[in-house]
Amino acid sequence: MNILIKSATILDSKSEYHNTTQDILVEKGVITLIADSIKNPKNYQEITLENLHVSQGWFDSSVCFGEPGFEERETITNGLKTAAASGFTAVAMNPNTNPVIDCNADITFVNSKAANNAVTLLPIGALTESSKGEHLAELYDMNSAGAVAFYDYKKAVSNSNLLKIALQYASNFNGLVCSFPQENKIAGHGVMNENITSTTLGLKGIPGLAEELQIARDLFLLEYTGGKLHIPTISTAKSVELIREAKKKKLDVSCSVAIHNLYFTDAVLTDFNTHFKVLPPLRIQSDIDALIEGVKDGTIDMVTSDHNPLDIEHKKIEFDYASYGSIGLESAFGALQTIFSTKKTIEILNKGKARFGLKPTPINIGSKLNITLFNPESKYTFSTKHIISKSKNAIFENEPLKGKVYGIISNNKINLNS
Repeated sequence: MNILIKSATILDSKSEYHNTTQDILVEKGVITLIADSIKNPKNYQEITLENLHVSQGWFDSSVCFGEPGFEERETITNGLKTAAASGFTAVAMNPNTNPVIDCNADITFVNSKAANNAVTLLPIGALTESSKGEHLAELYDMNSAGAVAFYDYKKAVSNSNLLKIALQYASNFNGLVCSFPQENKIAGHGVMNENITSTTLGLKGIPGLAEELQIARDLFLLEYTGGKLHIPTISTAKSVELIREAKKKKLDVSCSVAIHNLYFTDAVLTDFNTHFKVLPPLRIQSDIDALIEGVKDGTIDMVTSDHNPLDIEHKKIEFDYASYGSIGLESAFGALQTIFSTKKTIEILNKGKARFGLKPTPINIGSKLNITLFNPESKYTFSTKHIISKSKNAIFENEPLKGKVYGIISNNKINLNS
């Protein structure tokens, strides 16, 4: 791959060209020259785009693609196409497939389906067999096949001893254990945040206590066992506080938050729109404020789209019976830019890589090219025409967003949106 990228503003704090506008010459997939102006005597393909900005390729720590078993929701091929068009050069895929990804062969299958793609797919294996929470899955074998973490997607580990053993066992090979933060007996049959809105709507609520109790338990177990723990998609102010204190104790814990939990309050549920039915549920403004502060001060390690395609049969039904989840890759950049500055947004979209075993790819001479191309100033209203996913359950539909993704260049492949 030989290309010349013209007049690109580089946003990469790890690059000596950070915050400057440069031409970038790439030969055989490697950056060979960065300068104010570069001629093109070898007639390489030139990339010239309006208000072009580039950064290291973005990473999402939680996406669902359905395959195998739920191809009607999404396939790996189209999921990776969606990720590329949305600016992501790497994504970690959850194991909530059918069958659940819980053994060496399953990880090998996923890796083979994603091979030779511009987007790097990092498979997450199930923590327990079939994600039933009863017996540990084949963690070491999956790790050997390429699993980057272990997680029963959106399913809490109710057996404390099982999580204790998982943390101890995975520490033998530096494995990352993920634990969904919900105490199911407290959550009960709740379908949204327990608050005045749930009372008004007559819907059963999930109190923040359900999340916070589970996090407190998991942190105690981590302190006892050692190991590496990741707590995906937290949603309350108290959760931020608990994790902040754990980090002060030097516990090896990380956490994430879903973009929609930084953007919407539970007040949007007044018309029972199931696009807004997500787990953890949308909370209140004081929670959002604490979560945003947690992202800014580093307590929250990464922000995820929590991309979860669901077909219409699971969403266009009565609110109580609708499934939890929203697609989010396509709207991730634009939504983050309505909350944070462009500089902070790019920093957020690059965080979490090391936790999931990815190495940074700074935009410097001699580095392999792994970049996202975008225009941070473009404004638009998100609609179905922006959706590439097979499923259309988009929580950000009709929301005003900011920033246009041009595409990615990574793994020696150019993938630009038409």
